[in-house]
Amino acid sequence: MFVLQLGLIGLCIALLPLSWVWVRADDDKFRKLVWVTTFMTLDLVMFGGFTRLTDSGLGCPDWPGCYGTSSPFVAHAQIAAAHLAMPSGPVSMKKAWIEMIHRYFAMAIGVLIMAQMLIAWGARIRRRPLHVSPWWPTSLLLLIVLQGVFGAWTVTHKLQPVIVTTHLLLGLTLLGALGWLGARLTPLPAREPEAARWRAAALAGLVLLVVQIALGGWVSTNYAVLACTDFPTCNGAWIPPMDFRHGFHLWRALGTDGDGEMITQDALVAIHWTHRTFALVVVAWLVWLALRLRRFESLRRPANAVLLMVLVQFATGLSNIVLQWPLAIAVAHNGGAAVLLLLLVMLNFRIACSRKDRAVLSARDAAPA
Repeated sequence: MFVLQLGLIGLCIALLPLSWVWVRADDDKFRKLVWVTTFMTLDLVMFGGFTRLTDSGLGCPDWPGCYGTSSPFVAHAQIAAAHLAMPSGPVSMKKAWIEMIHRYFAMAIGVLIMAQMLIAWGARIRRRPLHVSPWWPTSLLLLIVLQGVFGAWTVTHKLQPVIVTTHLLLGLTLLGALGWLGARLTPLPAREPEAARWRAAALAGLVLLVVQIALGGWVSTNYAVLACTDFPTCNGAWIPPMDFRHGFHLWRALGTDGDGEMITQDALVAIHWTHRTFALVVVAWLVWLALRLRRFESLRRPANAVLLMVLVQFATGLSNIVLQWPLAIAVAHNGGAAVLLLLLVMLNFRIACSRKDRAVLSARDAAPA
């Protein structure tokens, strides 16, 4: 019964953006639905970072509900008892609400993607011109189901770092796929075939960013943000003592090393230092790439946005160290990585469509029926 109640909560949240799309007086309803879903997915990624950074991932230590209920209101007695037994533990009413709000919005995004899938298949059956394969939203639905599985494992495996990091990467994959779909449905500026030769460099930039995000997720899930307390050196040394073997041992419990012992400071330093050092490579590549792409009229705006977000990411990353990891800046750093990923996905799409032999789909579509 409580699973049905959870579904109804997700449906009610999804009805707000669905209603907004429905009442819009234009013919681009499907495209707007995709972009609204993309925006909500970006919000969810940021709220997921907030959930992790406030140690709320086990605010409800079961899944998909909270102590077998649909709401912390209903589970108030169990939450109060757990908090009384361990006041400094992972369970409290505040953390339970943070965790459940994250789950509610994840379910709402699932509803929005289901709506995309139904509209796309309906258009295919009725032979209406939607200009997108229904397999796109179907694949997105399968992806969000997989994301839900890792969300469940995040709880049942007690925030095991490799599972939490994979959960983050799957969320960003969903965001990137939605951004690509939205770009397919959006009118493009006049194509510039000369930009096509930058396709490999732009793809390399996206790959480098994904690796850096994975390293950042590994820093966050291992709570290694403050393993280095100064900048540009790390604990007073350019190359401090580090334990890469235990730091990057993937399958282990939170707070332990590959041998099941308490993880050492040297292992945490290795995690932090690797993320910090690789950031220099990513920043250099993205700045060089964006400066080169600015000369193309069709790519200037996204290239400028990439330059801005690289600056923001550098500033927030440095502030996390200097200011000792303030919550607002840490969340902004997580969100900035997601925005940068979305920008690079759309930049890669525009470059891919700049080839003379590449067909560009129209953004016109049938309104949801």
